[in-house]
Amino acid sequence: MSGGDREAALRRLLEQGQRTVPPGIHAEAVRRGGRMLRRRALARRLLWLLLVAAAAAFAAWALTVQPWVEPPSETTPPLTGW
Repeated sequence: MSGGDREAALRRLLEQGQRTVPPGIHAEAVRRGGRMLRRRALARRLLWLLLVAAAAAFAAWALTVQPWVEPPSETTPPLTGW
């Protein structure tokens, strides 16, 4: 569609005038928007809960395994009997 065709189509749309909006569309939009907001809030809460659970699991693992402690050396035998 070239620029002239687009302009002609737009002019035809604008010349048709205002179309009527179906009754009850505002209530339907508000209902759907409210539902969408509730779903987003629930998803956000679930993600925060998952993040807190993952942090707690990591903390429990780190306290149990203690990865910051150097493991004992197994390359040389203990010196006994000198």
